[in-house]
Amino acid sequence: MVLGTSGTGQPEARQSLAARARGGLLFMGGFVVLLFIIELVNTLTFHGLNRTFGLRPRTPDGILDIVTFPLLHANLGHLLSNALPLMVFGFLAFLSGLRVFLTALASSWLGSGLAVWFFGSGGVTVGASGLVFGLFAFLLVRGFVNRSWWQILLSVVLFLAYGSILFGVLPSVTGAVSWQAHLGGAVGGFLAAILLRPRLKHPRQGELAS
Repeated sequence: MVLGTSGTGQPEARQSLAARARGGLLFMGGFVVLLFIIELVNTLTFHGLNRTFGLRPRTPDGILDIVTFPLLHANLGHLLSNALPLMVFGFLAFLSGLRVFLTALASSWLGSGLAVWFFGSGGVTVGASGLVFGLFAFLLVRGFVNRSWWQILLSVVLFLAYGSILFGVLPSVTGAVSWQAHLGGAVGGFLAAILLRPRLKHPRQGELAS
């Protein structure tokens, strides 16, 4: 016997959301575990990975470092400070679907890397905080772009809980924190929200708009 629905599609929607939640937990959990494994290897090699794969501003090799620098951290404390918000923001973005999540992540990753490469103050930059700021910015603005009341409500809750981190996009007098990575990631997340906004549907030829 096959059980149908009332035609609203609500059971299917709930199943889809549950599947996305499971996917988000698995993906982000796996990603964070990967970061800890890399940090373990990095520690055993006296953080030699940072010297090889950290992002060096305005150098030809630094272009390739854009791919690797968010996977590295200065120490375990640095990683721990990024792990929880990265897990939370990544999971919430994943609830909108894999395509949306990957677009927001890639835009944040690229924006953070390019900002450091062009405007970094020198030295080697590592850390996933640019991804944290990018996903956070994406979650903050997408509700207003999408005109979705529940996403706007989520934005308000996230702002109240984590809004203070936005001070990290301001220029810092200390080179220990890369505000360029934070700002670039946030800009990338904002652009992802704009890019992923719903397209207006126009009547097809032969149809009348009601």
